[in-house]
Amino acid sequence: MRLYEYEAKKLFGKYGIPLPIGGLAKSAKEAEKISGEIGMPVVLKSQVLTGGRGKAGGIKIEDRAEAIPGLAEELFKLKIKGFPVQTLLVEKALEIKKELYLGITINRAEYKITIIASDSGGVDIETVAAEHPEKIHRVELEIDDPFYSFQAIRLAGEIGLPSEKVRDFAKIALGLFEFFKSYDAKLAEINPLVLTGSGDLIAADARVSLDDDALFRHADLKDMGIEKRHEEGELTPRETQAREWGIPYLDLDGDIGMFPGGAGFGIMGNDFIRYFGGQPANFMDSGGGPTPERLSRMLVLLDENPQVKAIFGARFGGISRCDDFAKGVVKFLREHGLSKPMVMRMTGNMWQEGVRIFEEARKESPELFEKIEFHGIEKPIEEIAKRAVELAREAG
Repeated sequence: MRLYEYEAKKLFGKYGIPLPIGGLAKSAKEAEKISGEIGMPVVLKSQVLTGGRGKAGGIKIEDRAEAIPGLAEELFKLKIKGFPVQTLLVEKALEIKKELYLGITINRAEYKITIIASDSGGVDIETVAAEHPEKIHRVELEIDDPFYSFQAIRLAGEIGLPSEKVRDFAKIALGLFEFFKSYDAKLAEINPLVLTGSGDLIAADARVSLDDDALFRHADLKDMGIEKRHEEGELTPRETQAREWGIPYLDLDGDIGMFPGGAGFGIMGNDFIRYFGGQPANFMDSGGGPTPERLSRMLVLLDENPQVKAIFGARFGGISRCDDFAKGVVKFLREHGLSKPMVMRMTGNMWQEGVRIFEEARKESPELFEKIEFHGIEKPIEEIAKRAVELAREAG
């Protein structure tokens, strides 16, 4: 789970990591006020949960106070990789003498903590590692090992810091390590760690990714407004609604709504849709033994999604029963109505009863079933997936 830069910096500050002075603005007026308080020049940094802000024009340096309102308005209208800019971090611009890199992550192959430093900051560390591996310096630690001052000092020497700055670097590295362990982080990165013209080391940027399964251990994060979110981007309105309903749901980029049984069957269904040339609009899991109400709500999420052109339903009854699946769909049709074409298949536990429920409901209210095709075991799942792709193209 990724944090905004301003959130990461707020936490860094608790561990003695030097930061630029600044504040958070949610309007052009606030950006102007903060700029006036800290003095020019300033840097306006769009706060989005994705990389590439600079390349997308989301970071601006300005030395004219009168230009701040217009520049802030411009940034608030920006979308970066589809994510709107809603807040700006306004900071005093640094006089940069040298850009360094300092980061901590987990080596998943060996299950070790890796501390990485380089004298080439300000660019992707992966690029530096690929093109200039000699510039990457590491300290590998077992998960429960401490990180000692002498190791941090040695790391500072390896990246060529002048002797008078070695202990400053070591203090920052030790603080970052303490933060990393304390907050169950998966990544804690300062890029760049700036050596200023006046000789100070300052964390100009901050990138943090936390283990969201460990959030329950950190009540202070909730007090800061930090709760479970995607690695990149905020939850969409549908994802937020699904969370309130207790439905595992993720929006994707396609146009075929996925209405599966369990997660495994959902993944298989997504693969089938892609195989036949379609694009899933979501991933969703009904969970074991879902109630008709839960199933009905799942369909609401899909039918009210303007991106969805057709719905693909697939239920393999095991622990869950196909008659309950059918009851949920009928409940949805009667209470909400279906605006998108839908094709679905049921097999396994109580599938014949499920088909019977559909047939009886269609006889009673045929108008509700005008956009739905339902099948049992007689129709292969591949044909259902292919039909869903056809329906989406016809609706396109």
